[in-house]
Parts: sequence; C-alpha cells; structure tokens
Amino acid sequence: MQLRPWTALLGFTLLLPTLSLAAGKCDRLVITGSPDAPPLLWRDPQDPTRLIGATADVLQQVAKDLGVKIDLLYGGKRALALDEARSGRMDMLADAPLNVGELENFDYIHPALMQNDYLVWTRKDSTLAYATAADLHGHQGAVSERARLSRGFETFAGQQLSLQRFATLTPAFQKLLLGEVDYVLAGRYSGMAMAQSLGMSNDLVARDVPVDQPGLYLAISHNSACNDPWLRGQLAKKMTELRGSDGVQAALQRNIERWKAQLQQPVGTPTK
Repeated sequence: MQLRPWTALLGFTLLLPTLSLAAGKCDRLVITGSPDAPPLLWRDPQDPTRLIGATADVLQQVAKDLGVKIDLLYGGKRALALDEARSGRMDMLADAPLNVGELENFDYIHPALMQNDYLVWTRKDSTLAYATAADLHGHQGAVSERARLSRGFETFAGQQLSLQRFATLTPAFQKLLLGEVDYVLAGRYSGMAMAQSLGMSNDLVARDVPVDQPGLYLAISHNSACNDPWLRGQLAKKMTELRGSDGVQAALQRNIERWKAQLQQPVGTPTK
C-alpha cells in the first residue's frame, strides 16, 4: 500500500521530538570517582564539591575535543561514588578498576584511561632482592587502605604476603624509614609525590618492576541517559589516542607538583 504524502509527513513530524531528544541528551556529563587518590583524583580544597587531578585534566581535554561539557563532582567516598554512578544520578566513574561483577551496571571503555603501576618501595640501603611478587614472601610489608590493587593480586597478597594496612601512605612510609617494615606497595606517582612531600626522596627507592598494574577505566552507567553507542565509540577512540601521546604523563607531573604544593600549605591557608 502506498502512503499518502500527508501521512508520511505526519509520521515524520511525530518522530521529530524523539530525534531531537536523542540528539541532545548528552550535552553534559556528570562524572565522579575516588576522592582520595592524588595525583590522579582528589577533592578541590577551594571547592570540596569538585574533583581535581591528572584524571580530571585529561577528561576535560577529552570532553573539549568531543564538544561535551563535563562536571567532575565529589560523590562521596569510593563506595558511595560507585552507588551514585550505578543509580545513574552520576553518569560515569572516572577511575573504575575492571570488575566482572559490575558488567551488569556499567559499560567499561577500552583501553584503560590510566595504567596504575604499583611498585615496591624500599629504603635505599635495603638488601631485599626483588624481581617478582613471590620474592616478597617472608618479608614484612605495608600498604595504604586506599590502594586499588587488582583482584588477582589482592588474592595473592592475602595468601602469600604479610602486609600491614594503614589509612594513608604517610604512616606506611614512616614505618619503612624507621625499619619497622621491609617494603611498601604504592603507586608510581602517588608514592613519588608522598616521598617528596615527606622529604624522604633521598632515603627511599622504588624498584623498577611493577608488582601490580591495574587499569583504571571510564565506566558509563547503564542508567545514564548519556550512555549511547556514539559516546562509547568516541571515548574508546580518545582512550586509544591517549596511549600514544604525552598528554597523560604531562598531566601526572603537573598534578604531582600541584598536590605537593597543597600539602606544603599551612593549615587554613587557601591554595592559589
């Protein structure tokens, strides 16, 4: 049966609101993540409702390239931020470790935005012989409770390693310097920034071979109105481009200095 011109026109007119909605549903992304993972992400001391750091800087540039506005907002500590994103109240997690159990809630963008190398930090005069994780067996170690190690390594550590867990890296590094532990597991950049800020750079050394390398992914909530094939495809393209660029390294170095400057500010003094 041939449709009359006015019938086809009416059908197209009825479709217009839907097409318009689809085209305009993602002009702004609300993103959250871990608020205590400098130099990657942490709360802005000048505006604690927002997140700053290397991850935030990289995502702002990605959003600019895609013509999308983003807000990186504090969604609570890690577990609360995860709930905010699961529900769709926030569109995306900026630093999600790959978790098979969360595939029913999120689409993970590949490749990872960041590869977080966890290194073995020792005193410079340490005689600990380290080449693989198995070499840490029998030695006393320490790690921050904020560390986001891979599930496989966490299982290995629970079975094979002796690790004291501390609220932050500061007491872990202090124990290391005093000789009360043999090593600390810390991220390449977070460990570097902490050692420098504590004045320990001349006393501690990071071993070259990572003990764990969890990827940190962009994860878009299934309940986000912005979760569509175009956005996922564009983000995957940008993540691939970033792997061959100097942009991530530059953002990391810049935010190490930014965080160190913040730590050196007297309590109650606003940062510039």
